[in-house]
Amino acid sequence: MKTTLFLSATAFALSAVAAQPVSLQFRAAVGAKELACGQSYPGIGVTKSTITPRDFRFYVHNVRLVDAAGKEHAVELKQDDKWQLDNLALLDFENATGSCSNGTPQMNSAVVGTVDGGGSWTALRFTLGVPFEKNHTDLTRMPPPLNLTAMAWVWNAGRKFARLDFSSTGLPRGFAVHLGSTGCTPSESKTTIPTKCSEPNRTEVELRGFDPARDVIVADLAALLQNSNVDLGTRMMSGCMSGPETAACGPLFSNLGLPFGTQPVKPQTFFRKEARTALAAGR
Repeated sequence: MKTTLFLSATAFALSAVAAQPVSLQFRAAVGAKELACGQSYPGIGVTKSTITPRDFRFYVHNVRLVDAAGKEHAVELKQDDKWQLDNLALLDFENATGSCSNGTPQMNSAVVGTVDGGGSWTALRFTLGVPFEKNHTDLTRMPPPLNLTAMAWVWNAGRKFARLDFSSTGLPRGFAVHLGSTGCTPSESKTTIPTKCSEPNRTEVELRGFDPARDVIVADLAALLQNSNVDLGTRMMSGCMSGPETAACGPLFSNLGLPFGTQPVKPQTFFRKEARTALAAGR
């Protein structure tokens, strides 16, 4: 009888820490409104320009939930052969319609998997970007979501971690925000596999008080562009391609929580948490 009781207690203890399903919902927004292809949004940046989205995709990896004791619990991602590979996921908010003709019809707004522990969580943490060991790989040999040509650089820096393109009042041909690693060496050719990058440009994100059952992760384009002049560009390039010498990258990197030149690094403001019903009210 004692043995039976012992096994039952053990089984109960194991069940308490068994992996639990979790779905982390993301939304793309422009301020209080949901981002959508073909829609225009006024009052953006320092010139209060009107912008129209053209693309909105980004990679995240190393997703963790934090318990009340401050311990991190890695979210084991579901391997779906489309959006999630190992510990990496692609979020995609364009649908190839209207102004987003360069995209794909399929969309993805969730990171899905399991997490051990369960109970109450005090924070969500993840990294915006692609891990180094997966970033510098042959596009034609990788499974989804690392095989998208639209998310690849044309040099050996690897993938675009985020592609957030739009047109503006002053730049109807488009303003590009392409986040990725730069200063990658060696770089004898476009296909040379680097061993390091001087500017890795991966953003570490923490959203305190996040509850997967109640909250959504909002990626806010208006917050990212808050201090940018989205009407200013050149004939050769308009926007930011993550170059450390590109002035347009300064305010964007500041809002992404990344170092840029001598400017101080600040907490990122691109991502925030909201109750799942809050953003819908702003449509």
